Amino acid sequence: MDILLPVLLAYLLGSIPSALWIGKIFYNTDIRTKGSGNLGATNTFRTLGAKAGIVVTVLDILKGTAATLIPLYIDTNIHPLIFGVIAVVGHMFPVFAKFKGGKAVATSGGILLGYQWPLFLVAVAVLLITLKITKMVSLSSIILAVVAVIYTTIYAINTGDYLFLAVIIILATFIIYRHRANIGRIKAGTEPKIKW
Repeated sequence: MDILLPVLLAYLLGSIPSALWIGKIFYNTDIRTKGSGNLGATNTFRTLGAKAGIVVTVLDILKGTAATLIPLYIDTNIHPLIFGVIAVVGHMFPVFAKFKGGKAVATSGGILLGYQWPLFLVAVAVLLITLKITKMVSLSSIILAVVAVIYTTIYAINTGDYLFLAVIIILATFIIYRHRANIGRIKAGTEPKIKW
């Protein structure tokens, strides 16, 4: 039980479908029936507007951060990064939304905020810069995943924190795999672009 309860808590935190609940409570809209149908911040921005998109982004980030910080509040020998990864799994396959969730970018960022905040700041900067250049959230997210792996590789070599590197590689793989349909549209030149 000492292991099961905090693991379950991390999964349930990740499973909170921020986009779905914000859409239904404040906009009387099931975001799963709009836009891409994805329960993530990007689809929220596109279908419900900037205010809802910002709120969902922040909530999804905090899910990953809260899960990563579980060892601060519950006595456990499990590494905090494991809880973060479990929260990301919960975000992608949420029990509260029929196991169909988001693409894990914001919640993965929340892990960085809770575990290695300088990388979180780097991630935000990379995302904004690439988004300004490409105007594609999907491509920016993929580039961010690659940059995070490069950054963490250098960090791990200098600090010996290879578990962190392993987790970042796992998260980057999740993100790129969840964007596989977007990759096809990017190649075809049909991927939607945002307006600044």
